[in-house]
Amino acid sequence: MSANLNWTPAIGILIDLALQEDLAYGDLTTAAIGEVRQGYGAVMAKEELVCCGLPVVRWLVQRATPELVVEAHVNDGCLAAPGTELLRLEGPVDAILRIERAALNFLMRMSGVATLASHFAKAVAGTPAKVVDTRKTLPGWRVLDKYSTRVGGADNHRFDLASGILIKDNHIAACGSVGEAVRRAKNVSPHPLRIEVEVEDLSGVTEALEAGAEVLLLDNMSPAEVAESVGIIDGRALVEVSGGINLKSIRAYAEAGADLISVGALTHSAVAVDISLDLYADPPAA
Repeated sequence: MSANLNWTPAIGILIDLALQEDLAYGDLTTAAIGEVRQGYGAVMAKEELVCCGLPVVRWLVQRATPELVVEAHVNDGCLAAPGTELLRLEGPVDAILRIERAALNFLMRMSGVATLASHFAKAVAGTPAKVVDTRKTLPGWRVLDKYSTRVGGADNHRFDLASGILIKDNHIAACGSVGEAVRRAKNVSPHPLRIEVEVEDLSGVTEALEAGAEVLLLDNMSPAEVAESVGIIDGRALVEVSGGINLKSIRAYAEAGADLISVGALTHSAVAVDISLDLYADPPAA
């Protein structure tokens, strides 16, 4: 899946909010220390990480401090060792200081998601299974969270509620049964969309297949139950699994025959990685 990041109004809003948080009333400290000098800020990886967020830093600079030059030393998706210089911000020192925190916050969060996604993707390497994210994203950050997931080597599930038909437990409760929910969806859904339904046991698997579901989401099943369900499904539908799957258990689900493994933790539990900016200022003119 492509890991390109295209500008959207939502990204602009996030950048503006980040800048407003820090700069709505100015930068008293930088103003207090005096004269404008030239220099650069070296943005450094402090731990091993998958770099992600460079396009956002460029857009942030263009929006807030266009006098700065962004010089990237790696690309998004690169594995960086501790001590790697990811990029430089060159220009007036006061401009660097104004956007330091906002730039680092984007990089730390996005690289954290990408790094975690890379661990999950590596855990299923060599199997046909794909790791996919969910809509459990930071509110307002979905386009960036899902981009970061792709950068890390995983794939995206639905972007929003209009991106696909996924019948979950509460939809089934509203309709009365798995079969009835699937039948209703098939009667009105656009032709290109596949009908996916969540099931929790073997009887649900059979009922969903009989109703014509094209993707079965096996929720909170053990790897053994997934393997048994895959045998029943026998290629008649794609198999997705979900429910508390972690780095220790994901390989067993992949080997049980899952086509897709959805992991909400990719975005709802990713930890920001450690990235810092070291400032180097030219001496004042004589």
